[in-house]
Amino acid sequence: MATRLSVLNPVGFPPAVRRQPPAPRLDTLEGKTVYLVDCRFDDSDVFLGQMQAWFAERLPGARTVVKRISSVYLNDDPMTWEEIKARGHAAILGVGH
Repeated sequence: MATRLSVLNPVGFPPAVRRQPPAPRLDTLEGKTVYLVDCRFDDSDVFLGQMQAWFAERLPGARTVVKRISSVYLNDDPMTWEEIKARGHAAILGVGH
């Protein structure tokens, strides 16, 4: 006796992506605030600490702020993005490894 089996296609249909141009490049980082955003991915805090030390040594006129997002990297954090827009000039997102 044959058994009938139903299956689902796991590929799915991703949503359309709205393209955005990159932000304009700053002429200098001197006197600017650069946010180093910890997305809470494995070891991103270690990586961003090293990056902050690099900035302090090579670009002492740039101010760096390490900012940890409020949840895991899969969840949006609008309050952090608003803070960066209001107080920062640039942001680098760290994802570790």
